[in-house]
Amino acid sequence: MSVRKLMSLEGKVALITGGSRGLGLQMAEALGEMGARVAITARQQQELDAAREQLEKQGVKVCTVAGDLSRRETIPGMVDQVVDELGPVNILVNNAGTTWGAPAEEYPDEGWDKVMQLNVDALFFLTREVARRCMIGHGGGRIINVASIAGLKGGMGMKTIAYNTSKGAVVNFTRALAAEWGPHDITVNALCPGFFPSKMSRGVLEEVGEAVIGRTPLGRLGSEEDLKGLAVLLASDAARHITGQNIAVDGGYSVA
Repeated sequence: MSVRKLMSLEGKVALITGGSRGLGLQMAEALGEMGARVAITARQQQELDAAREQLEKQGVKVCTVAGDLSRRETIPGMVDQVVDELGPVNILVNNAGTTWGAPAEEYPDEGWDKVMQLNVDALFFLTREVARRCMIGHGGGRIINVASIAGLKGGMGMKTIAYNTSKGAVVNFTRALAAEWGPHDITVNALCPGFFPSKMSRGVLEEVGEAVIGRTPLGRLGSEEDLKGLAVLLASDAARHITGQNIAVDGGYSVA
């Protein structure tokens, strides 16, 4: 089989959470360019409408689903909407996430709960729902979790204990689920981005951005293009023998 055919996503349906902007929208663009029909979720319909317009200009068939994934009772209905509009989900990209900054000894209960409910709980409940409905017993699928290098190491100048903990959970969630669901022909892998400019990272980068660039072997932050190729690879048949991996995309920061 040609590499072009292995990388093609024609006929596939991809669901990307947090897909209205930032890294999620970048991955939606990439998967759509390779032929996937794309569903994106976010809380704000206005942001989803803008993302839909951008994607449709690129020739991507798009479904938008507004909702708060941290409210687990809404998840089955969100999956229903995607399946009804586009068909069964073949590719799930768990990208939605949040953070909260405070010293650990002063960390508020509400901050901890907010981060864990979206970054860990919602990821599990959505993954379980999609797998039950669309993957297990239906020919398998591809699951791509968005973790972070914050889940691979401590420190990094950030006082974000809940975020770091949640992304560490995603790292081992990825390994454990890959081992359990491999027999169903479901691959489970994680992207571990380093420092990418985004709405969520703006405050951190204002404080540590120059130091980060100085410690990064490639000498730069992540760009709008730097997750696209790997997302396509892990979503495609070219990666059918790759599972349980947590891949850093950080310009070498985590190994410097």
